[in-house]
Amino acid sequence: MQKSLISQVQLGRQYAKEWPMRKELAPMFAEFRVIKATEFGLTVMPMLAIFTVFFQTSQLGMEYLPQAIAIALFFLSLPVQGLLWLGKRADTSLNPSLNSWYNDLYHKMVANGYDMPLASRKPKYRQLAKLLTDMFNKMDKAFTKEQF
Repeated sequence: MQKSLISQVQLGRQYAKEWPMRKELAPMFAEFRVIKATEFGLTVMPMLAIFTVFFQTSQLGMEYLPQAIAIALFFLSLPVQGLLWLGKRADTSLNPSLNSWYNDLYHKMVANGYDMPLASRKPKYRQLAKLLTDMFNKMDKAFTKEQF
């Protein structure tokens, strides 16, 4: 079933909060870079959009207002694109190799005292984010170093 645009953006926002922002994960997953770029865009792009409209209309005149608004809307859409990507990624099932790595990691964590139930038979990236967050927060440093 296709999700609405708003719900996918909200899911992307929630997934960005759930994903463990650890440098060990940066080479393996694109989430680290996408979340950093999206956060940067959410802080910078609204100011850049306002500046663009102000600068173009003050320097070139009001006849350039439609172009200035189009450019401003483009700047404002960039962080939304990142959130849409994160929302889609959160709801995507893991590929077979990543799925087996997820299961191996889960069973190693259970052997070391982790007590949460397995998420599902076909986990998604959102469940992977939860498992990785729990690994970094609840397991000891020797265990996490062994995994990476």
